[in-house]
Amino acid sequence: MTAPNALLAIAGIGTTELIVILVIVLIFFGGSKLPSLAKGLGQSIKEFKTASKDEPEAEKPAADVKKPDPTKTHGAN
Repeated sequence: MTAPNALLAIAGIGTTELIVILVIVLIFFGGSKLPSLAKGLGQSIKEFKTASKDEPEAEKPAADVKKPDPTKTHGAN
C-alpha cells in the first residue's frame, strides 16, 4: 500500500468520497481558480520540505556537549 492510499484508508475516505469532494471543490472554486490553488499548495509543500531539511542542521551544534568525567563520582564512597 502506498503512502497516499494508506492515508486515505486511515481517514476512511474511499474513491467515491474522493470524487464527490473533488466535484464540490470544482463547483466551489471554479475551474479557473484551481491551477492557482494547486500552485500555492505546491509552493507550501516545497517550503515545508526545505524548512524540515534545514532544521536538523541547526540542531547539530547543540550536540557538542562535554560529557562529565566518569572517574569522578558524586556521593559517599
